[in-house]
Amino acid sequence: MPVNPIRTRRWKSLALTVSAVLVGFTAPVVASSPAAATTTAYDATYYKNAIGKTGTSLKSSLHTIISSQSKISYSAVWDALKVADQDPNNTSNVLLLYSGASRSKSLNGGDVGDWNREHTWAKSHGDFGEVTGPGTDLHHLRACDVTINSTRGNLDFDNGGSTVTNGGGSTVDSDSFAPRAADRGDVARMILYMAVRYEGDDGFADLEPNEKVGNGSNPYMGKLAVLKAWNEADPPSAFEERRNQVIYDTYQHNRNPFIDHPEWVEAIW
Repeated sequence: MPVNPIRTRRWKSLALTVSAVLVGFTAPVVASSPAAATTTAYDATYYKNAIGKTGTSLKSSLHTIISSQSKISYSAVWDALKVADQDPNNTSNVLLLYSGASRSKSLNGGDVGDWNREHTWAKSHGDFGEVTGPGTDLHHLRACDVTINSTRGNLDFDNGGSTVTNGGGSTVDSDSFAPRAADRGDVARMILYMAVRYEGDDGFADLEPNEKVGNGSNPYMGKLAVLKAWNEADPPSAFEERRNQVIYDTYQHNRNPFIDHPEWVEAIW
């Protein structure tokens, strides 16, 4: 698998962290500090028409860039997830969203103990189902335990709730779901990818984040403020970056820009 491009990240909280270490104390996490500029090997090529833009101009440019993609069938998603979600410590397994569990690739299906295909942007939010396009877009589809996937259902994302059994620290209440801390940024960046990719100009609904829970069948997903905070608190991991590269190189040939440039979340919203 290709090696991810060398990238540099600087966070505004870096100076605080360094000064605290020098005096022997641990600095507090400043989750509200936006990421500073990120550079990637794709900035001069793939993202060249987006660099330097903000707001609606940036969102529009990214929509044009990432809408150029190859699409796969829903049945093909099974095998794609076995590659994209592969456990780096056990190539026979996939890492499951929300729980962080490692499970055999062969245990895909619909029974208890299996893993299945989780739509992070719930397919009822915009009524796109499993149709080729948003229903099969790998940038928001993840391997997930069947039972935990059912628990999440089509709930919006928000903080709070009761602990999900075997959920790795995920929580749920009557109108929202919160992934375990290690997956919160991943979920935020997947949701916001969908909001940029699907703008209502290709026969599908215009997907948008909002500040509500209980969005039901409307083409909205909340809560935006919470998703933005999750993006800041949980920056892209090596697993997430590798997954983005696999989807780009092997399957859809488009990228999730918020994995490459997490600071673009704040620049748009």
